[in-house]
Amino acid sequence: MSNSGKNLLGSEVMPTLIGGKRYLGCGGAPLESINPATGELIASFTRCGASDVQHAVDTAERAFPGWAAQSPLARAATLVRLADVVERRGEELAAIDTADNGSPIREMRNDVRIAAAQVRYFAGLALMARGETIPVAHDRLDYTLRQPFGVTARIIPFNHPLMFAVAKIAAPLIAGNTVVLKPSEFTSLSILALVDDLIDIFPPGVVNVVTGMGRDVGDALVADPRVRRIAFIGGSETGRSIQRRAAEVAVKTVTLELGGKNPIVIFPDADLDAALDGVVRGMNFTWQGQSCGSTSRLIVHQDLHAEFVGKLAERIGKLRVGDPCEDYTDTGAIVHQGQFDKVRRYIALGLEDGARLVVGGGRPTAPELARGLFVQPTLFDNVNPASRIAQEEIFGPVLVAMPFRDYDEALRIANGVGLGLTASVFTGNLRTAHRFARDVQAGYVWVNDSSRHFPGTPYGGVKESGLGREEDLGEMLSYLQTKNVNVLLADHA
Repeated sequence: MSNSGKNLLGSEVMPTLIGGKRYLGCGGAPLESINPATGELIASFTRCGASDVQHAVDTAERAFPGWAAQSPLARAATLVRLADVVERRGEELAAIDTADNGSPIREMRNDVRIAAAQVRYFAGLALMARGETIPVAHDRLDYTLRQPFGVTARIIPFNHPLMFAVAKIAAPLIAGNTVVLKPSEFTSLSILALVDDLIDIFPPGVVNVVTGMGRDVGDALVADPRVRRIAFIGGSETGRSIQRRAAEVAVKTVTLELGGKNPIVIFPDADLDAALDGVVRGMNFTWQGQSCGSTSRLIVHQDLHAEFVGKLAERIGKLRVGDPCEDYTDTGAIVHQGQFDKVRRYIALGLEDGARLVVGGGRPTAPELARGLFVQPTLFDNVNPASRIAQEEIFGPVLVAMPFRDYDEALRIANGVGLGLTASVFTGNLRTAHRFARDVQAGYVWVNDSSRHFPGTPYGGVKESGLGREEDLGEMLSYLQTKNVNVLLADHA
């Protein structure tokens, strides 16, 4: 079922993209996007089903040989066109994301900039998909080729809709693969707003978008044996399910960027003002704490714990909760009702467990926010490191604080969870900084900083926080398979 339906935020169902055409799926009644800040309906969009996923994989499979045969520089030029369009339409796309997921407009503008920059970065790696020659013998030539998988799947979450949808298809595409993208069912609108541009930029079938529920669309995509390369960003439980489901049908390469319950450790010799800034920034309150990388466990030396927590509470209390469309807003709305209810349950659980609520914890009192899914930035103190609010990812604006006596205790608390995505340490001692960076169980560590990402640096986790790395050359190479070729040069063997 293809075509019809007005594009963008019109009164009709927004189509998705399969085979180079606007497409209305066969999965049943359309899905609805609700503005979490107002409770208002923004748009209805296509609900795909398993048959639509099969169609998308069919078209991606047919498109693969032609796309892979293009020169690397030709593929790079196509990606640059995508970056140009994203930048040109940036304000519109940021506004759609703000309405769709509730994060402040300035953060969504930044997501647009990051998306375009990451696409340009991967376009610049086009000629790095190279093999090597290996000197095995005088009369033999041995070399390796790096070749794409074919059809790849990218499954992304709700917290950075446009940024993930655009940036995360760049590595597989520059490597010569075709892509089937599954955005979150809660935040699909910005990539759907780009459907006509994607049709114009890419050959038919090279990029396909399937919108719908994870249990239908995501499962069908993971279970298709032709999709040999899968990358997922989301929760650890879902990541494990994807591994199991993929293994039931084929041997697949699966990379996972999963949850985090990340420590930020403040030693007594730290620059306290810089550390306070780092704690607020690292918690990612500006997208309501809805980030796998949020440093949501604050571990402060006992000698300065009380003073630090007091000053931190003042800063957190000044964060402006409000209309995400306003430039002055610091923190917006939780993305959907289910996530809102989850955050509220964890706050209640913290109180039940005897943690001290220092600031926040409730809903803002402004009447204009009454219909929205707003939660005040929240800080708990005297938190038991073994409690649920200190062990489990909340994915909301909730920071928990704990004291420590010495390096060994700080490290024990930092490593005392099953997740290991990011970590941060503030100290003026170079030895302490490097020891902590070595010893902490995390995939990405900041020293005297937090939250910031840099192009070309590998991002990913250890333990239950995932497999593989992204945002660097290694991500692009992970979408290629290595083939060895051995040539006998002698006349006779």
